[in-house]
Amino acid sequence: MIEFKNVSKTYATGTEAVHNANFKIEKGDFAFLVGASGSGKSTLIKLILKEEDPTDGSLIINGRDTTFLKPKRVPYLRRSMGVVFQDFRLLPDKTVYENVAFAMNIVKATPKHIRRQVPMVLSLVGLSNKSKVYPHELSGGEQQRVALARALVNNPSMIIADEPTGNLDPDTAWEIMTLLNEINLRGTTIVIATHAKDVVDKMKKRVIEIENGNIVRDDRKGGYSSEI
Repeated sequence: MIEFKNVSKTYATGTEAVHNANFKIEKGDFAFLVGASGSGKSTLIKLILKEEDPTDGSLIINGRDTTFLKPKRVPYLRRSMGVVFQDFRLLPDKTVYENVAFAMNIVKATPKHIRRQVPMVLSLVGLSNKSKVYPHELSGGEQQRVALARALVNNPSMIIADEPTGNLDPDTAWEIMTLLNEINLRGTTIVIATHAKDVVDKMKKRVIEIENGNIVRDDRKGGYSSEI
């Protein structure tokens, strides 16, 4: 599904954000990427999304070496991924329904498919009664649910999330993580970069820890720190 083979990333400034990373995330995995700010978590996410290219090594996604993927092929790679960010990134002038449908319009889904699929994913995330509402009328947790629905609507094989609960209170953060766990149980691979220690400790999922660009721990049922 996702495999890093001796992957390093050095920026033009000389900063090595990732050093010789080796790990594999299998289909159906639920993995947390943890580490201090500046440790390299976000760079790992950017490498997976092809927002950045490795300086060295190989990155395999869905069985394909994407290391030297041509820019024009990147949008097709990303169709296999649903992406969720900390700041939601919703379109303010579109309703909940339109925000989710927008992701389907991009991949040229038929109107019939959109009419069937959007209500289904809104139901999945518990927002069936909010389809005509605009983002500014929603709570932070509801906005993140819309973002999650948008990530899910094209039936991706994996969800990639960068600090998805960073702007949410603890109770709402737990609701979002519970929802992601339910999605994972349906077969979708989940990869989350997070600082949410309490959530990571409680869920006991796979934990990949990065420190100063180095993968220092990979626990199958770990906590935020190695002492857990």
